[in-house]
Amino acid sequence: MKDIAISIDKRGVQIQRVGIKDLHVPLQIKERQGGFQHVLGNVSLSVELPHRYRGTHLSRLVETVFQWRDKPLSGREVRQILNQVGKKLDAEQAHMTVKFKYFVPKAAPVSHSESALDYDCEFTGAIGGDGFDFILGVEVPVTTLCPCSREISEYGAHNQRSIIRVRMRCARDAWMWIEDLVSELERLGSSEVYPMLKRRDEKYVTEKAYLNPKFVEDVLRDVILFLRSDKRVLWYEAECENFESIHNHSAYAYQCESRQDCEQS
Repeated sequence: MKDIAISIDKRGVQIQRVGIKDLHVPLQIKERQGGFQHVLGNVSLSVELPHRYRGTHLSRLVETVFQWRDKPLSGREVRQILNQVGKKLDAEQAHMTVKFKYFVPKAAPVSHSESALDYDCEFTGAIGGDGFDFILGVEVPVTTLCPCSREISEYGAHNQRSIIRVRMRCARDAWMWIEDLVSELERLGSSEVYPMLKRRDEKYVTEKAYLNPKFVEDVLRDVILFLRSDKRVLWYEAECENFESIHNHSAYAYQCESRQDCEQS
C-alpha cells in the first residue's frame, strides 16, 4: 500500500512539531515509596518533521504511548519514549507532555482522619540537539487569608482558596518527587487544604489561617525563596492565584528564574 506521508515534499519547509494532542490513556506514575499509581493521562506527543517528508505517521505515536501503559513512568521513562518515537519517525527532536491527577494520602491536622487529596501534575520532556530536557509541574491548593482585611476589620477576615503552580527543571541526575514538592509548597500558604475535616480540624485550620495572613505576593515570595534554596533546581516558573472571595476576579503573581539569574542577582 502506497505511503503518502513519506512522499517527497519540495517546499523546503521543516516543521518543528507535528503530532497528537489530548490522547487519553491509562498510565502508571512512579511513587516516592517505590510503588506506582494508576492515573488517566492526557498525552501530547510530537516530533520534528524534516523538510523532505510530506507528513509523519501519527499512528506510531499512539502505538508507542500505549506500549507504555503498564510501565511506571518518571523522567527516565519519558526520555525513553521520546528516543523511541524519534527513531521510529526519523526525527532528531521530539516533545511530550503528560498531564494527570495524582493523589497523595493526607491526614486531618487534629483528628488525623485519613483521606487523599488530588493534585494536577505534568511531565514535560524534550529531546534534541541539546540532549534531554525534563520539567515537572504541579498545582497545589492552599488557603490564604488577607492581611489587609484582618487589619482593618473589627472581627474576622476574608480568606480564599488559592493555587500555587510550579514548573521546574532539575540538574542532571537530580530528581524531586511529586510528594516532596507538594509538601514543601503546601506549607507556604496561610493554611493547607484538606479533603476531609472534622469540626475540630476546621477550627484548627481557620485559626491557623487567621494567625498567618498572606497576600498573593507573600506566598509567591516564599515559593521563590524555597526554589532558590534547593540546589537541584536549575530553572523554574512559579505563580500563585487567589480566587478572591469578595471580588469577582483573581489576584495573581508570577516569577520565572534560572539558577544563573539567581546567582547574578
